[in-house]
Amino acid sequence: MRRTLVLAVTLLASASSLAQPSYESWEPLRPEFPSTGGGGIVIRGYDPVVGNGRCRTDFQAVEPNGTIYRNEAEFDARALGGGILCTNGRWRAKDGSASGTTPFEVFIKDGVKRGSPG
Repeated sequence: MRRTLVLAVTLLASASSLAQPSYESWEPLRPEFPSTGGGGIVIRGYDPVVGNGRCRTDFQAVEPNGTIYRNEAEFDARALGGGILCTNGRWRAKDGSASGTTPFEVFIKDGVKRGSPG
């Protein structure tokens, strides 16, 4: 019985470590990248700064026709793997006209900012 319990705990620990992404393998953030919301919208100027348990950034969402929306995003900052994971993102338009959440995450380590794939 005890051997079975030890084996089960070992397997669970192995499975949970396999489920964690390799954040350092994420691509460095680029000056422009496609929005997770689709629609051909491009994100510009995303440069999160960590402070007071949060990651914050201003950014622009640019439609294919050139219309620019000025926004800001805030994430929870979690110490992880020797760096900071910016997760649970929330954004809002600077003019207050729109807001939402984002699945996008940023991992910051040794000054390098990496964006989640997808």
